[in-house]
Amino acid sequence: MGSKIAQEISEMDVSLEQKLSWHLQANHYPPVPLTMVKPCIEAIHCWFDGDEDVEIEMPKGVTYKGMTTAPAWAIIEQHHLDWFIEAGVAS
Repeated sequence: MGSKIAQEISEMDVSLEQKLSWHLQANHYPPVPLTMVKPCIEAIHCWFDGDEDVEIEMPKGVTYKGMTTAPAWAIIEQHHLDWFIEAGVAS
């Protein structure tokens, strides 16, 4: 698990959905459920739109500090999505 792997995944020539699936499952312990791929994509898009404070709905059964939504910046931070932003990956 690490930053280098996230960087390499972020630069692969596959869809953002596939990149995030690999990152969340292989680069986290325990693996992050694949239900978080969509919120991660939304968070990345919000970041590029300058809306990092936008609240994003969490998947059923997932909460953030007891809430059913989380700010985009928190999703990015907690799921280590920095390399996806740095690589300019928005689609």
